Amino acid sequence: MLQHLIKSFLRPKEIRAIFNLKYEEAAKKKPYSSKNISTISRLEKKEFCYAILHKVSRSFASVIQQLPEEVRDVICVFYLVLRGLDSIEDDMSIPREEKRKLLTNFYEKNFDREWHLNQVGDGEGYRLLLERYEHVSFFFNCLEPRFQEVITDICLEMGQGMSQYLDREITTIDDYNLYCHYVAGLVGVGLTRIFALSGLEKEDLSNDPELSNSMGLFLQKTNIIRDIHEDLGQGRTFWPAEVWNKYTDQQEQLLAQPVSDQSLFCLNHLVTEALRHSTDCLEYLSKIRNLQIFKFCAIPQVMAIATLNEIYNNPWVFKKNVKIRKGLAARLIMETCSIDDVRSVFKEMAMNIFKKISIGDPNCEETVSQLSLIIHSESSQRLTAPSANHVVKSFSTT
Repeated sequence: MLQHLIKSFLRPKEIRAIFNLKYEEAAKKKPYSSKNISTISRLEKKEFCYAILHKVSRSFASVIQQLPEEVRDVICVFYLVLRGLDSIEDDMSIPREEKRKLLTNFYEKNFDREWHLNQVGDGEGYRLLLERYEHVSFFFNCLEPRFQEVITDICLEMGQGMSQYLDREITTIDDYNLYCHYVAGLVGVGLTRIFALSGLEKEDLSNDPELSNSMGLFLQKTNIIRDIHEDLGQGRTFWPAEVWNKYTDQQEQLLAQPVSDQSLFCLNHLVTEALRHSTDCLEYLSKIRNLQIFKFCAIPQVMAIATLNEIYNNPWVFKKNVKIRKGLAARLIMETCSIDDVRSVFKEMAMNIFKKISIGDPNCEETVSQLSLIIHSESSQRLTAPSANHVVKSFSTT
């Protein structure tokens, strides 16, 4: 904790948020968060599911447990099912045809209360999830059929989509968008259907799947951009060739020359492309009425825009996994309670990105255009992109 306080030393709001968040977490009962793997493996059914949730995603476990009772168990199961599917996709040791079969048939395993899979998964938490998957399927079968249907639909489509990319490279922007749709956009679509079915949100929330899809794409693209060093180190890549081919012949050159203009222009190009989803995210969040659901949806989005700000024009992305300060994360968690709060964070991060734009960047005008839309998101009037020559004037009067 001390190192996080030091990083936020000149930011009193962040220091206060760190302590407030620690106090809030301590005041709430979290019976599963401190259990180790050997203890978790002996738990039964529902208890196992919530305990393993903390091991495969500590941040999501916290917000899921704060959801209303009507959807808490459903979202827990939904997350674990998709986490299991994702763990299979991520495991590079599985032979391709075996992986294809596992991905395309995984949705059926939720109805088999005895099925499990040994020695698959990157990390002991993910392996244990699949080794004791019978607990997840038991919990799944306790849900109402209408919620089972949503989870099954999304798991089926996601598995089929993932299997396509076992033989398919991400070449074009269309490929990039489709892959992100399968692995993340569908999560947004499924969550929206669950919220609407529960009665906690209006049914028309699910009438615009593009907004739900954008919620997932914004998060996934942020992760893909940030994880370039780790992914290339594991022999895989998710950056679309249509983009990086404009700046280099081989992606590895980006890592070898992290401070070069071409590496940074490529990085900034992808950040700008991800920002295209930001106004959709703001529109989606403006439709949420339940405060607990709002925070569940909004906190990952403000973390994403803060991460894009952190990685924009940052050569360290090519050397390590770049993360936002813990103090900033704590502040965002504590202060994200309304759509106005979210707009304020998006505007703050957009202004920070603007300060780092180089006039020589070939994506300068498009970046400014996307940032303008974020800053003026409260207005229904669509803005046109100012020219690079008028960038300073445009933003200085905002």
